[in-house]
Amino acid sequence: MDNAPDGKYLATVKIGPKGQIVIPKEVREMFGLNAGDSILLMADRGQGIALQPFSYAEAFFNAVQNIKDKQ
Repeated sequence: MDNAPDGKYLATVKIGPKGQIVIPKEVREMFGLNAGDSILLMADRGQGIALQPFSYAEAFFNAVQNIKDKQ
């Protein structure tokens, strides 16, 4: 998508025979993703599928744990 606003990306990807998808290079660069990095997959029948770098979720989980530890 050549006319996407900065920080946005839209693409169609195909699911391979083993259920794998390829994350486009532009998206990997946008999020600093490299081979071997973990991705959090969230799925909801009504809302669809979302992928997020695990490091984002990990920071959230750690913050919640720190709050719980202080109580």
